[in-house]
Amino acid sequence: MRPRVVAPLVLVGAILSGVQAIQTVSRAGRYLYTADGNRFYIKGVAYQEQGQAVAGSNNPFLEPITYIDPLSDGTTCQRDLPYLQQLGVNTIRAYSVNSALNHDTCMQLFSNAGIYTIIDLSLPVNGSIDRSSPTWTTALLDQYIETIQVFSKYDNVLAFNVGNEVVTAVNETVAATFVKAAARDTKAYLNSIKSTVLVGYASIDGDSDLVLPLAEYLSCDPSGSNSGATAIDLYGLNNYRWIGNSSYQVAYAPIEALYSAYNVPAYFSEFGSPTNPVTSWDEVGSLLSSQLSPVWSGGIAFSYFPATSAGGNFGIVSISADGSTVTVNQNFDNLKTQYAQASPPNSPSKSAAGSTSYPACPQQNSTLLASTTLPATPNLAACTCLEENLSCQFTPATSNYSAIVGALVDYGCSALGQMGGNCNPISANGQTGVYGAVSGCDPTVMLSWVMTQYYLANNDNAQACSFGGNGTVNTHAPSSTSAANAAASSCLASATGTSVPTLPSGSSTGSSGSSGSTPGTSGAAALDTNVFASVLIVVMIGVVSGMWALA
Repeated sequence: MRPRVVAPLVLVGAILSGVQAIQTVSRAGRYLYTADGNRFYIKGVAYQEQGQAVAGSNNPFLEPITYIDPLSDGTTCQRDLPYLQQLGVNTIRAYSVNSALNHDTCMQLFSNAGIYTIIDLSLPVNGSIDRSSPTWTTALLDQYIETIQVFSKYDNVLAFNVGNEVVTAVNETVAATFVKAAARDTKAYLNSIKSTVLVGYASIDGDSDLVLPLAEYLSCDPSGSNSGATAIDLYGLNNYRWIGNSSYQVAYAPIEALYSAYNVPAYFSEFGSPTNPVTSWDEVGSLLSSQLSPVWSGGIAFSYFPATSAGGNFGIVSISADGSTVTVNQNFDNLKTQYAQASPPNSPSKSAAGSTSYPACPQQNSTLLASTTLPATPNLAACTCLEENLSCQFTPATSNYSAIVGALVDYGCSALGQMGGNCNPISANGQTGVYGAVSGCDPTVMLSWVMTQYYLANNDNAQACSFGGNGTVNTHAPSSTSAANAAASSCLASATGTSVPTLPSGSSTGSSGSSGSTPGTSGAAALDTNVFASVLIVVMIGVVSGMWALA
């Protein structure tokens, strides 16, 4: 360990003043290039303090339950910038950011220092696609596009990730359907605001029969017309295959061969060695060389800040208790040395890279369960209309209502099943490609729909709307079942197909509009209780036949 290196104030002042704009990075074929035509390789580091992580039967990956936005504190970014410059990084990856906060100082500091950012759009717990019960809803879409809108003014955003390790096993590949829908809608929004920022996904590593079909699915064209409308632009692989004194032949040759024909730019969205107290980072010599350059465009070293996972410990610096002092360790010096020595080839030339092609999607099979029929673009206007016309509305007795939504849906759907009804309209099945008409709405709207079904089935008995004091009869709703059906069908008539999302009215970004009318490490701010993208809405698909014809 050695003492903190203090950045000269003159340097910091020059960086803040901003003299030269950072070059735009774009893709050609399956490679990245700067505006001057040189091939761009990511020489990065994960940049996010770890939030509270809890292990358990439902959280084996030590995923965080809280986070600290690493790009909202200018003092912290100014403290860390000299160390990032010493490392020689040109990219940092941030796993969780808060669109309600100001990021100007950090983003300007990093831009003026020639450092790009890869921004993950998901948030811990409720703000991401749930691998065990995946949905793509208005709440999650709005969260994603609000973050995009906030960061779209910065010139050093390289990519937005729509997911990180959402799929971790074959039986979870149904969730890829919703990841692909998220890529489609975020790309449509970026195009609408004339942004060229790439849309990416960071994948867990694993057996070839999992990782390659998943990667090919996320970058394919379901229509067969070579369109990239639903495809990711940038594929990340969280790769930890280089362990100790390994070699290219042992660690990387198999993965290079596996992805040899992959069609979009790819990089290691994480790499490192958690099992060794001192990491040599020798893998950089292969990653940023002609050995991997035919497929891979660099990677993100994990991690700048200390981080703990089920596999071991990471981190190349430590921060004093008062947050003022940075102390580097031997891993920092080793990574600095490796990045300084790396000299990847500037080939192929941009003119020789061609255009990106989008092949037909792989067929569903025993290791790829995802359908090529994607859910519709979540439609906030339709869902709001529906909610206003529901006879029974979710009015929680507690402000921390995310914890009870799933249990109440479970209860309501079970009760409906016993009465001969079902919850098909709120179910979404990424394997069959069948999505209920209400399945794109916020989980709280789904719950109001379930409550309404139970209320109507019990002859408009007010007690049937209570759900433990969490429901209220809507006196403005249609008074008969037939009228309620007609109103709901009318509201949801436009909630099909794809469309260009817009910012919701009242968005924290200050723009107006209505959406869809047409383990990484994260770090410890309070969760936004308005974000319920994928609460544990275990929709009971086992119940039998419907009460409304909306499925």
